[in-house]
Amino acid sequence: MEPLDELAKYFQKMPSIGARSAQRLAFFILGQPQNWLDGFIQAMQAVKKNVLYCSQCHNITLHDPCDICRDSARDRGLLCVVADPRDQQAVEKTEYRGLYHILGGLLSPLDNITPEVLRIEELVQKIKNGAYREIFFAINPTVEGEATIMYISDLLKGGGARLTRIAYGLPT
Repeated sequence: MEPLDELAKYFQKMPSIGARSAQRLAFFILGQPQNWLDGFIQAMQAVKKNVLYCSQCHNITLHDPCDICRDSARDRGLLCVVADPRDQQAVEKTEYRGLYHILGGLLSPLDNITPEVLRIEELVQKIKNGAYREIFFAINPTVEGEATIMYISDLLKGGGARLTRIAYGLPT
C-alpha cells in the first residue's frame, strides 16, 4: 500500500489533518472515478497557476493589484489589518469599505513565527507613507493575536493614525 501511504503523508501535511483523516482522504481518492480525479488535479493546478497575492494588500487574487485595491470608491483613509486572506474575506462580508493589509499569520515565537517572517515592516512603511486616519485590527483575541496587535501598536505609537480593534464579547 505504498502509494496510498505516500498520498496520506501529503494530506497529513495540510492544516488540521491528522493521520486518520489523511488515511480517510487517501481511501476516498482511491474510490473516485478517473474523471473526478482528473478534474480534481486540474482544479489544484489551476489554483497554483492562476491565483496569486496582491502586491499591495497580499490578498489572494487573479490579477495584481486585486479588485479591492483598485476600487477607487474605497475609503483610502481606513486600513484593516488581518492575519490571513480568510479573515479579510470575513471582514469584507461586513461591508467594510476601506483597504486591507494581510500579515500572513500571527506572532508565535514557539512556532518560529517572528516579526521578520510576517509582513509587519511592510505594514509600518505603508502606514508611514500613507495618509491613513485609522488603522483597524481585525485579529482574533488569542494569545498570538494579542501579542501581534501589541507589537504593531508599539511600532506605530506617535503616528497620526488612530489605532482601533474589532469588538468582541457578548453584547449587553
